[in-house]
Order: sequence, then C-alpha cells, then structure tokens
Amino acid sequence: MLGFGTLAKKVFGTPNDRKIKATRPLIAKINALEEEFEKLSDEGLIEKTAELRKRALDGEKLDDLLPEAFANCREGAKRALGLRAFDTQLMGGVFLHQGNISEMKTGEGKTLVATFPAYLNALTGKGVHVVTVNEYLAKRDSEWMGKVFGALGMTTGVVYSNQPDAEKMAAYSSDVTYSTNNELGFDYLRDNMKSELDQVFQKYHNFAIVDEVDSILIDEARTPLIISGPAQDRSDLYVAIDAVIPSLTDEHFELDEKTRNVTFTDEGNEFLEEQLKARGLLEAEQSLYDPESTTVVHHVNQGLRAHKLFTRDKDYIVRDGEIILIDEFTGRMMPGRRLSDGLHQAIEAKENAQIQPENVTLASVTFQNYFRLYDKLSGMTGTAATEAEEFGEIYNLGVVEVPTNRPIARADEDDQVYRTAKEKYEAMIREIKKSYEKGQPVLAGTTSIEKSEMLSQMLTAEGIKHNVLNARQHEQEAQIVADAGRLAAVTIATNMAGRGTDIQLGGNVEMNVLEAIAANPEADPAELRAQEEARHAEEKQKVLDAGGLFVLASERHESRRIDNQLRGRSGRQGDPGRTVFFLSLEDDLMRIFGSERLDKVLTTLGMKEGEAIIHPWVNKSLERAQAKVEGRNFDIRKNVLKFDDVMNDQRKVIFSQRREIMSADDLNEIVSDMREQVIDDLIDQHMPPKTYADQWDTEGLHTSVMEKLGVDVPVVEWAAEEGVDDEEIRERLVKATDEQMAKKAVDFGPENMRNIEKQVLLQTIDSKWREHLLTLEHLRSVVGFRGYAQRDPLNEYKNESFQLFEGMLDGLRETVTQQLAMVRPLTEEEQRQMLAQMQAQQAQMQQTAADATNQAEAIAEAEASGDALPGFDENDPSTWGNPSRNDKCPCGSGKKFKHCHGRLA
Repeated sequence: MLGFGTLAKKVFGTPNDRKIKATRPLIAKINALEEEFEKLSDEGLIEKTAELRKRALDGEKLDDLLPEAFANCREGAKRALGLRAFDTQLMGGVFLHQGNISEMKTGEGKTLVATFPAYLNALTGKGVHVVTVNEYLAKRDSEWMGKVFGALGMTTGVVYSNQPDAEKMAAYSSDVTYSTNNELGFDYLRDNMKSELDQVFQKYHNFAIVDEVDSILIDEARTPLIISGPAQDRSDLYVAIDAVIPSLTDEHFELDEKTRNVTFTDEGNEFLEEQLKARGLLEAEQSLYDPESTTVVHHVNQGLRAHKLFTRDKDYIVRDGEIILIDEFTGRMMPGRRLSDGLHQAIEAKENAQIQPENVTLASVTFQNYFRLYDKLSGMTGTAATEAEEFGEIYNLGVVEVPTNRPIARADEDDQVYRTAKEKYEAMIREIKKSYEKGQPVLAGTTSIEKSEMLSQMLTAEGIKHNVLNARQHEQEAQIVADAGRLAAVTIATNMAGRGTDIQLGGNVEMNVLEAIAANPEADPAELRAQEEARHAEEKQKVLDAGGLFVLASERHESRRIDNQLRGRSGRQGDPGRTVFFLSLEDDLMRIFGSERLDKVLTTLGMKEGEAIIHPWVNKSLERAQAKVEGRNFDIRKNVLKFDDVMNDQRKVIFSQRREIMSADDLNEIVSDMREQVIDDLIDQHMPPKTYADQWDTEGLHTSVMEKLGVDVPVVEWAAEEGVDDEEIRERLVKATDEQMAKKAVDFGPENMRNIEKQVLLQTIDSKWREHLLTLEHLRSVVGFRGYAQRDPLNEYKNESFQLFEGMLDGLRETVTQQLAMVRPLTEEEQRQMLAQMQAQQAQMQQTAADATNQAEAIAEAEASGDALPGFDENDPSTWGNPSRNDKCPCGSGKKFKHCHGRLA
C-alpha cells in the first residue's frame, strides 16, 4: 500500500517537477525566437546587446529581457564555439538567473550554461563574477567562454593570484569576470586595506555564479580566509615541544577519530608537567593549570595534534623542505595555505622543516559571509541535493535538479564489502584486469596519495599500463583526465571533485588535436583535425561496445556528494557506464562507524577469505553513517558561522566606514565630531555631572587636554571664574581646538590637510581593527569554557565582543584626535636632515646593487673559464657567492646545490 507522501507525489508531482514544468513556457518562448536571431548578422548580435543593455538601464526588468537575451546568447555560442545549447541547458540557466543552484549531471555542459545568466545580468553594467575551484579552470573558462561574450559585444576578464594590479583592475572592470573563490575573498579583504577608492578592485557585488558550488560553499567554508602579517619568531619553542611528543604513550592521551580531536589524560598531564620542567619549558614552581602556562599548554596541544591527527602524504606533503597542505576534497596541493594557531609550525617541527614565524591576523572573512555580500547568488554542481538544507538555511539558495539531456544509462552497482583491506585491493585488481583485457577504460578513485601509489604498484606488478593523478602529478591533470576515456586506459585518481575536465569516451578530441598540431607544426591543421576525428569516432565505438567508462572506488568518503561526483564521471550524455564501490571493514568510515558489529555477523555467517558481502541494506546503512557525518559537519560550520556573524556585523561597520572615508572629499566634519566626543569624555571624567566646582579635577583636565588635544589653555583659571559651569568649559575647549586645527589647515594648505586627515583616519582604523581581531580570537578560544558555568558561550561572546567593539571605537576617536593634534609641518632644518638621510639610503642601496652585480660577473667569469672564485674555499660556504639552486654544489659533492648545501631543511 502506498504512503500518503508517495500518493501525493504521484498525483501532484514533486516540488522539483513543478519547478521544471514552470520553466517550459519560457524555454518555448526562447526557441520560438531562434529563427529570428539566426537571421541577424554578427554585427546584429552586438547591436542587440546594446539595445538590451539600454532597456535594462532604462529600468526594464531582467525577467522581461530573459527570452531575447538567452536567444541572443545561444546564437552567439553557436557561432563562436559551434555549440547549440540544449533545452535542459537553457533551463539550468533560467534557474541560475532566479538565484538557485542548478544540479546538473557531469557532462551536461555547465560551463556553457553559466554564459546565459551571466550575459543577462551583465546588461545592468554592474558586472558578474563566475567563480571556479581553481585557477586553471578560471583561465580556461574565461578564454573559452570569452569567445561567446566577445561575439555578443561584451568584455571578459580573469582574476588570478600574483596578477599585476593594472591587469586585475581591467579584469574586474569587465562585464564578466572569472576567478577562484580564494582570490575573490582575498581581493575583498585587500580592498578594505586600501587607502584610495580608485585602487579598489571590487566595485560591486552584483551577481555571482559559483561553479562546483558544493565544493566552494560547503567543503571549503569550514576555514576562513585570513590575511596575516608575521609575529615574533618562536621556532625554538616548537622544536623543544616537538621533542616531548614522541615520548608519550597511549595512556597519556585520548584520540577521537569521529571528531578528529585528541586530548591529554590526567596521567598525560602529570607526565607532561615533569617533562616540560625537566627541559626548562616550565618553571619549577609552575603548574600546567597556571594562567602563565597558557601559551606552552596551547603549543603542546598543537604538537600532539600535528603528530596524531595529521599524516604525511595524506593531509600534507613535504616538497623542497616546505609543508604543503592537501585539500581533502579534491586531493590537490594548496601552496601558500597555512594552518593557524601554531599548528602549521608544529607540523614543520615534526618533519624537521624550516619553521616559518607565526602570523597575526590583519583581516579575515569566511566564505559564507563573503558570498552573502552579493545581491544575488547562484551555483552549479553535479551533486547538491544531499546538502539542500544547508544551502537553504545559510545562503537562502534553493536546489533544483535539472533533467539530463539524454536518459542515464549507467549501472550503479551495490557496494562490495570485504573483511580486510588486502582482500579488497586484490578484488579491485581482478576487476581492473578484467576490464583492461576487453579494452574498457577504468577510473579507480582513492582517498589519499599513499593509497593511489599503493594501487599503482599493484597494477605495475600485474603489468597493467596506467596513469596516476594525485597532488604530485597535478601539473599533468588536464592531459591525464582527457585520456582517461580512451580504449583500455586505466587511471588512478584521488578525489575527483571539481576536476573540471570531462572524461570523454575515445579521448578528448580538442586536446588531442592541439597535441597533434604541437607535435607536427608543419602539417595542415584541418587535415590533422579530420584524422583525429576519424580516429576518435572509431575508438569511441570500441569503448561503447566494451561498456563505457568503469568507475570503481576504493573507499566511501564521509560525504555522499564526493562519492556521487566520482560516480558522475561515468555515463555522461547518455553513454553507458558502470560504477561500484569496494570497501573493507578496515576503512576509516567503516571502522569508526560500527564495523565491529558487522565483523561479528560476517564471522558468524562463516565468510571465507576473498568473499564479499553485497546487499542494498549495506548501502543503506553506509548512507546513514555518511548522513550522520554530514549532519555533524553542518553543525560545526553553522557554529563557526554563528560566531563569525557577530564579527561580521562589526566588519561591515568598519569596512563601510573606510569606504566612506575614502570616497569623502572633506573629512573635517568626521574629525570634528571625534574631537568633540573626546572633549565630552574628558569633561565627564574630570568634571563628573552633578558635582560641585570644588570636586572637579581641573589640574588633571589641563594635563589631559595638553596630552590628547595638544592645546595649552588655562582650564584651571576658567574653572575658578564666577558662574562658569562644565558646559561653558566644554564650549571654550571646542573653540580653542577648532581654531588650532584651522591654523594647521592654513600652515599645511587645505589639500594637504585633507590628505593627512584621511591617512591618519585609515591607518588608525586599520591598526585598531587588527588589535580588535586578535582580542576576539583570544575571546573565542576561551569563551567555550563558560558553558561549564551554565552560560551560553555564544551570548557571552556577543555581549563581550560588543563591549570590546565600543571600547575600540572610543580608542579610535582618542588616537585620531591625538595624532592630528600633534601633527605639524617640518622646519627647514628637519627637511634638510630628512633629504640627506634619504640620499644616504639611496647611495647605500646603489652600492649594494653594484657589489652584487660585480660578484655575479666574477662568478660568471670564473664559471666560464672553469676557475674558482678569488678567495674560494670549497669547505667554507661564505666564499661560494650565490650559487643557483640547480647549479652543482660548490662543495664538490657532484649533487645539485638544492639537494646538498642549499637544502631548505
């Protein structure tokens, strides 16, 4: 018997079906315009854009312009790329324009889909940002789709790291800008550290289309973006603490893999105290629980986490003596990204790498709060439905599953569960061998570099030719993925989230044509393309006959989405395919979530070695375990966001205040208000309300006025006059300080005075905000303990952070007033001294540069002639000059310098 819910869905359709149905009349309208737009000349398409832009700027709604805009864009894409968008692609574009997430399967052409809403929304003149997961995709998509926008008379830009400012400014000024989430977030923070409005890159946050939206807005949203500056060097402390950790035994700490947490036991604390005292890291009379021990305890905890929770070649790799983190979701390296709170330094100490100094936060923002700045947000991915609740709650985004252009012909088989990892891998090798022998392309997914390399060794032993794609081979990523669909191709890859390159059966025609042209530049490109297309058609048919792409995974990920992304690589555009997950009771997810019970059941059933349990029930129970983990991760992100929301309100106030200051021509009013507020505070402090004149601290007031306002006025005499009250003294102080500032404006000149006021205001805001961020970080780390006193940590954090913010604003007013009061023009003598100092510094720099040039020339001559440098001693590195990292080491070992004396660690 059907349940009420199932019955209702049969009659009324699901909410998703109703959304799809609602767009059909709109798609019909766009299709009806196709013939009309086909008749337009190339110039006609550009003129149509100009007409639509004018109508948008005149106030016509974008929804009303949508059919014509989409029809124009479809025609532009057809001419520029030879691609005619399917109805399902137009449908995906409509949902994006409406501010939803379009869930579209792999291979459905999401890159092209984004051009439709981007084109429509760029008509407003406020720009559109298309966000990708890495710079390779940002550059590829901007170049590829830039042809479409170019054909329609629109400009396209791409933003990437370490880009020259002029180029970046031009990219942000384009109609459509492609970039990564990291670079957009960092540019937003940098913009709010600028001192001139014309240096600001992001003028608007109009509309963002986020590709691989689940990866960016969920997986990467756990860690905030932070711009930081160096703090004091404490590498000795890290090394000393790291030496203690290996002496700990299992009874000294508790490891919780579910929550990825590790804590010391009572025995551990006692042992630790003895060890730290013996090594001079703790005073003899000091205990671990004393407030003075906080820093040492914090770093010991981080050292323990570095050793017990972070594994080399899984969480990070060591390259040229540097610790480079690996993204757990995509398996990519993240150069430049560092763990905070001394954890990265603890890992550097563990691996004997060079320890970089810790950083202090200059500005920070979470991805959640950055993307909520946009007037409208939308996203695309192959897998979003499992996280629909989070998208709705945090970003107010609906998720719509867009139907595929052709029915899915892929077979998703039940998981195969083995008792041990050894049995599992042996079964995988058997399956790969079977497919390899019949020519079926295979993609094997693993969760870490270590496991991908182990599987690679097993395949090599079997004589199976294959490619490996992980953080070590990421430079060849596009080529490896492009070849993964070829006949008998075997590819091992760490997580395939957001790889961005389609696995096409028979290989990727475009990439193979480019390769053929590069290998044979003399040949006719058209002939090479014809040969490649003929080869591709023949090979694709053979691959189809062999069953399409076979995806097998060595483990379930803790997120169902990552599993679905891997599955989605097979069966694109109605192609056949097959997917299966091979699991063992020793896998992390199985081990953490109740494999003991399952192990007992399997033993009771008398399962033999090499046998697998295959049943839909197993899939269901695993999905429940994954849903639990996803729910817990959502709670963690929600909690991080609740605390960041408190800071975000303050961040918005500070950043908008900075923008106002940068855009204001005259800051006299702001500065005067601040000065008057400082005077009010001084009067209240030294002449409290409802007190008599003989209770006033006029001497103290005179000193404070000299110190903070820079004016010497007879406050004591004023207070002694008959009938003078605190209000009268306040007015006289305001008048005296106004006159003083007016005189300064004359001395400096009005234009210079305005610039001084602007710079003092901005610099003071920045330094106070930095101090405030540090205080909030410390408050955040200790406020959790308030829960033990039955007080809500979040409310405590809100109250205290508000008080701290008010205190910061008071300090800001005081500092700005004091600095402006003390500023004065330089005397002629001071100007002469400053000029002489600058000339001396310049001469010194030129001399240093000349010395370096002479030394480089001497080295070059010595190398050319084969002679040693004058005074050269192979045993004394100080006489070696400055060898290049790839030169032979001057010590005579025969190794490269970077592998010998030039090693970083």
